[in-house]
Amino acid sequence: MKIFWDLFISFFRASNFSFGGGPAMIPMIKIEVVDKYKWLTNEEYTDAVAIGNSLPAPIGTKLAGIIGYRVKGWLGALVALLGVFLPTTLIVVFLGSIIFSYSDSPVLQAMLKGVRPVVVVLLAQTAISMGQKSLTDVMTWVFAAASLIVLYFTNIHPGILVVCAMTMGYFIFKKK
Repeated sequence: MKIFWDLFISFFRASNFSFGGGPAMIPMIKIEVVDKYKWLTNEEYTDAVAIGNSLPAPIGTKLAGIIGYRVKGWLGALVALLGVFLPTTLIVVFLGSIIFSYSDSPVLQAMLKGVRPVVVVLLAQTAISMGQKSLTDVMTWVFAAASLIVLYFTNIHPGILVVCAMTMGYFIFKKK
């Protein structure tokens, strides 16, 4: 029973203490799943993020489903998903009008201005950590550089890029 509580609390923390939307949750989930509970290795977490990014829906819910299922099956996935969205949903439903009325508050704006750089650092730290595990040879660096160039110079949807990379990866990296 403790494992279900741990799943709920870990995704609750990641969801409710990450500011900046779904991508800001990625490093918070990593801290819970890889560093604290050790349910996944860094490589397995990187794979889960890659799989999650190739599917539709917000990244936090996808990671909760993937990791919860990996840890404790369907019930684990459900508990992790509840941890991600139930508390936030209840807060928004019950406090939404109050939050909305203070959205232009100078105090709230100042607080958000202070937290944004922290979110950037958390994302950068996660990107560096994932990059150290993912960029292991010349071809993976080629994939990364090509992706950066395509994303920077075109309007291609990132989902299309992910599907193309998965397809190319299958042919380039599959075991003989």
